[in-house]
Amino acid sequence: MSYKRAEHVLPAEIIELIQDYVDGESIYIPRKDNNRRKWGQKTNIRNELNTRNQQIYADYQQGYKAVELAKKYFLSEKSIQRIILKMKK
Repeated sequence: MSYKRAEHVLPAEIIELIQDYVDGESIYIPRKDNNRRKWGQKTNIRNELNTRNQQIYADYQQGYKAVELAKKYFLSEKSIQRIILKMKK
């Protein structure tokens, strides 16, 4: 996230009004609900994790044990079990 100078994007009247509440402090202005992005939408990590999870499940179906998959994918056994359960559904 980058910061923008208020005087470059807001009218002076609005800046003065905001200064009545937070003078010289940083504030966060959230996106409108209809402009929000889902987690991972910007970076493609969601797709990468889905691909990894599919491979974990394929390995599981080929007979790998959760403990072996945990070592192979550098995850805890509990995480492997959670992924397998989710992929079974």
